[in-house]
Amino acid sequence: MPSLLHELELRSQGFTIIAGVDEVGRGPLAGPVCAAAAILPHDFHHEVLDDSKKLSERQRETIYEELTSNSSVVWCCKFIEVEEIDRINILQASRLAMRRAVAGLKVKVDAALIDGLPVPKFPVHQRSLVKGDSLSFSIAAASVIAKVTRDRLMHKLAKKYPHYGFERHKGYGTPVHLEALRKHGPCPIHRRSFSPVAQQTFDFGD
Repeated sequence: MPSLLHELELRSQGFTIIAGVDEVGRGPLAGPVCAAAAILPHDFHHEVLDDSKKLSERQRETIYEELTSNSSVVWCCKFIEVEEIDRINILQASRLAMRRAVAGLKVKVDAALIDGLPVPKFPVHQRSLVKGDSLSFSIAAASVIAKVTRDRLMHKLAKKYPHYGFERHKGYGTPVHLEALRKHGPCPIHRRSFSPVAQQTFDFGD
């Protein structure tokens, strides 16, 4: 289970305001990538909060509402849309989303705990933690906020582009999604720099 041990260690080094940072949506063939940053109270604890991938949709939704309605939790979410993903590539887009999420916080932070590997040109001191969303409450909170925010957007986009089943797979390359892509070709929210979409774009254009 996550804890606040990494946050406490950073505070012992003189850092006072610490954000957890995570992103979701790196792998899908469609939709934006989303990153969130979250600052938790010093005494924060939660019996269920964990890596968003380990939680059910209902658990994520409940925790999201708890976090975002708590005035002691400061958070920010940022999207990088498909046009920018295609222009700069998904790795750079994910890093940019994380930098923007921290920059968008209404409180200035002096350190960040980041899920995964270090992010170049990060605006504040960073500590990267592999599988950090299972280790740090701050990262886990960012993970849930980013996941629910992106999933809700994909549900809305599913109504706009009903042929692809985005409400079920959220843009990931499932067999159902790939079959719809072959049948209907890509729509405006598909990432055309991703090879399964690029191949269909070529075929669709013939």
